[in-house]
Amino acid sequence: MKSTANKPTHVTHGNVLDDLGFSPEQATPLKFKAELYQAVLKVAKKYSQKELQVILGEPQPRVSELLYGKVAKKSVDKLLYYAGRLGIEARAEFAQTHEEVVEKELALAD
Repeated sequence: MKSTANKPTHVTHGNVLDDLGFSPEQATPLKFKAELYQAVLKVAKKYSQKELQVILGEPQPRVSELLYGKVAKKSVDKLLYYAGRLGIEARAEFAQTHEEVVEKELALAD
């Protein structure tokens, strides 16, 4: 007899924010922040916490939060500041990937 305990209960579409039901306008800032955090973390992991305290100008608890993923309270501005202090050149890419959102809004306005 096969167990159903190991069968997935949800099929993903490749984007966790879509899978969780976020609309494109809700997902865009979350995705931007997550990508920015990943860039900062990639460089930050090259340094010790003591070195990061000096580089970022932050106390040890804030550095620890950054390294261990507690960024919910960190603003995009703060993450951009960290990026700059770590020598990361932040560049954004903008593409209209959800044109249907605009079309839906226009249709509702009629």
